[in-house]
Amino acid sequence: MTMRSTRSTVTFSNPFTLPGYPGDLPAGDYEVLVEEELLQGLSFEAYRRTATYLTVRGRGGHAGRTELRAISDSDLKAALSRDATTSETNNHSEAALFPQEDLK
Repeated sequence: MTMRSTRSTVTFSNPFTLPGYPGDLPAGDYEVLVEEELLQGLSFEAYRRTATYLTVRGRGGHAGRTELRAISDSDLKAALSRDATTSETNNHSEAALFPQEDLK
């Protein structure tokens, strides 16, 4: 069976959580690894996703360690959507809309 892997980068602007994992992850860039297998017996080339992983770098006492966290495509999309909504809300806050004038 033929397999392929692709890597991409996603950016979180805010701390976020992933289902099944404790604690918040910090904002920043994260590498996503997608593994797919070639579907056999078709008249055209097609692949089926078999796994998705998010690369998480260790912090604090775990600095220097890297962990591949299995995540579903839908959980990743949901986390990115929540991040975009949070960023949009923060950008439209009253403080951002009405900045204080310099007090002299």
